Amino acid sequence: MFIEDPREHGLRFNPWKALVVPRPIGWISTLSADGIANLAPFSYFNAVADFPPMVMFAPIGPRPEGGQKDSWCNVLATQEFVVNLVSEPLAHPMNLSSEHLPPDADEFDHAGLEKAPCIKVRPPRVARAPVSLECRLVQALVLPTDAPPIQNNLVIGQVVGIHIADELLVDGQVAIDRYRPLARLGYFDFTVIERGFPLARPDLNPTEVAAELSALLPRGAAGAGPT
Repeated sequence: MFIEDPREHGLRFNPWKALVVPRPIGWISTLSADGIANLAPFSYFNAVADFPPMVMFAPIGPRPEGGQKDSWCNVLATQEFVVNLVSEPLAHPMNLSSEHLPPDADEFDHAGLEKAPCIKVRPPRVARAPVSLECRLVQALVLPTDAPPIQNNLVIGQVVGIHIADELLVDGQVAIDRYRPLARLGYFDFTVIERGFPLARPDLNPTEVAAELSALLPRGAAGAGPT
């Protein structure tokens, strides 16, 4: 079938969000201008650059009672946020934090989650998260909409610090079977990534690529390697 407008699909449910899958979940923690912590999951989220590392997430508004999402407002006010990555044991508290609460509510408390301090940014991170990325705002964009008052917002941030649980690292690599990140599928479905398989690019030797990148990068830049 061909669908010109995803909202006019003729199916029982809209297939749009079930097509681009699996999507990683950015569990975004922010602080309001008044210092109130906020935590919310976004599946319109991904990494977008390497040098420097950058991520994006899309806090699409408005809230049910009107006004833009707290995550969007907080990032604009403070220029900082944290991306907490969700592992399988955190599925339930992640889902609890998606509930629409008043702006003065703390989703960490609502979901029974402990906060941990960050090093370079002010918002707290989820203490139990296997990975947390400290980010500073690079650009906040308002994209076109064809369904006002829905506002399509896009946040791009530079990663200025990375927290990785020690138990995820095996022989200098992140072990996916220990990480077990949660990903969003369509509708109300999720999946757990529990295994991977190697598939080398036919025209690239990973060792040679790593050496070439190291030669191009300024002295002291870490983490060069093939993607």
